[in-house]
Amino acid sequence: MIQQDKIRNIAIIAHVDHGKTTLVDAMLKQSKIFRDNQNVPERVMDSNDLERERGITILAKNTAIRYGDIKINIVDTPGHADFGGEVERVLNMVDGVLLLVDAAEGPMPQTRFVLRKALELGHRAIVVINKVDRTNARPQWAANATFDLFVELGATEEQADFPVIYAIASAGRAGTAPDDLAPHLQPLFEAIVQHLPAPVVDPDMPSQLLVTNLTYDDYKGKIILGRLSGGTLRRLQPVARIDREGNLHPEKIAQIFIHEGLERIDVEEVTAGEIVALTGIPEAYIGETITDLADPRPLPPIIVEAPTVRMTFGVNTSPLSGREGTWSTSRKLKERLDRELERNVALRVEPTDSADTMLVSGRGELHLAILIETMRREGYEFQVSAPEVIMRQDPDTGETLEPVEEVHVEVPDASSGIVIEMLGQRKGQLTNMRQDESGSVYYTYLVPTRGLLGFRQAFLTATRGMGIVHSLFYGYEPYAGPIRGRSSGSLVAWEPGTATAYAMFNAQERGQLFINPGIEVYEGMIVGRCSRDEDISINIAKKKHLTNHRSSSGDELVHLEAPLQMSLDDALEYIADDELVEVTPKNIRLRKRILDTEERRKSKKTRSGDNGVSNG
Repeated sequence: MIQQDKIRNIAIIAHVDHGKTTLVDAMLKQSKIFRDNQNVPERVMDSNDLERERGITILAKNTAIRYGDIKINIVDTPGHADFGGEVERVLNMVDGVLLLVDAAEGPMPQTRFVLRKALELGHRAIVVINKVDRTNARPQWAANATFDLFVELGATEEQADFPVIYAIASAGRAGTAPDDLAPHLQPLFEAIVQHLPAPVVDPDMPSQLLVTNLTYDDYKGKIILGRLSGGTLRRLQPVARIDREGNLHPEKIAQIFIHEGLERIDVEEVTAGEIVALTGIPEAYIGETITDLADPRPLPPIIVEAPTVRMTFGVNTSPLSGREGTWSTSRKLKERLDRELERNVALRVEPTDSADTMLVSGRGELHLAILIETMRREGYEFQVSAPEVIMRQDPDTGETLEPVEEVHVEVPDASSGIVIEMLGQRKGQLTNMRQDESGSVYYTYLVPTRGLLGFRQAFLTATRGMGIVHSLFYGYEPYAGPIRGRSSGSLVAWEPGTATAYAMFNAQERGQLFINPGIEVYEGMIVGRCSRDEDISINIAKKKHLTNHRSSSGDELVHLEAPLQMSLDDALEYIADDELVEVTPKNIRLRKRILDTEERRKSKKTRSGDNGVSNG
């Protein structure tokens, strides 16, 4: 066994918005991989449109820089727990991590999640206290709180003896003391070289590579990424692919690439310890092993935490189906979901009793919402149900268990009462509370995942946009009992047509509308939120009768309140069990499962009778 002293493989991990991608930007610029006159966008690693729009990292990505004669392979990881599957698999490629912590906020919920995964794999860490220039920065407190977190997560003595670097990533500055920063990142580069281990490999053993990530190229086809754990790989070399069931498949490598900056460089040969990309193996999947054909040796497969939330994806059955999407058949929908399974290891897709509907499970609402939005932008048209949690049965007692989240809330003191009431109604259990000098109150709750479905929008409304909430999967606990769902009903279109200002003026007295005049509607389409806790069918397309004394131009004189524009996230939070979200490349519509008004009324009476509930 030898150490590849000229290589460091590191991952940058942190809570959302603590500066991971900004730090990578600064490291790339200071390593001189860009021309002096090159126009480089901010957060260059967030190349996905959705990542730029939402300001978060969704997909893990690779890059590499040079510090002297040492190559540093860097993996930029997501910070949100819903994309924990990305973090769990890419941590298999590296030997150490940079843990970024905000100097003002300190360790946050997702900090705990990503650090726990790194420590479980035995990785050493460098703690980077970022944003020390913030007016409310507490760098020493943040460093001490991070040490406490290491101890709490069971770090070994060696792991807990981590170096601390203080930084302002946006300015490209770092140092070993918060008040003595160098005008560059050299102290950080030195810490990486000195404190994070080089890969220990055996170049003479049979080649082994665990498929950790997949990308696609229009010309090269499927590209597999992973770290070469042992041996050597060469272009056009015959290899064996060992699938997740242990079956062996002969393959042949077409090309080998290594990372240099943001580019992939074609090479003839690569030795153990390097992070590489391979082409020519179109059937490879994440978690499989590429190994020597003469002496095949599998690596342990990637194991990720099970999904906690699921929803159905089905063919769009509304009267407007097929008008706005490129792909709308069940075959195309299934093909796209199967393709997603190749790289999204935290996702599950199962068939249902209906041939045109599939059950899709993920790590959280955001995980599934990003998939839906991505498919929508690719031209897919489909309908999805409300998210629901995945229950389990205790194998010993048969008791029903449900997923529980650890929820961290920061609110102004004036809003603390309503937040406590809201979380109490959702079966939340308060585990910690503190107040800072600025008047903000911090709560930690254990809340059933069911209670958080639809919570975000109500929370933002109650706190007037001043509250911050983060959640982290805690575990499975005994079923906490029924939780009251949405307190308002829906305004549902009674008949098809075009929404008129005249009809909407009368309808807005019954609740808040979601649409503008001139929008085409169909029977069973949800056009607004009812002010009462029942559904009301309305004729949203009704026109004013024309007489000698009245004209249609009178519609222009009515005053309509601005409609509530529902984003995809808002729509998924809003819908009830008997409702669906119709997703197309151009629109997001809400609808009832049963479109026919009379059929829906009969179905409701039947359900009420079965449950012994009065219709009121």
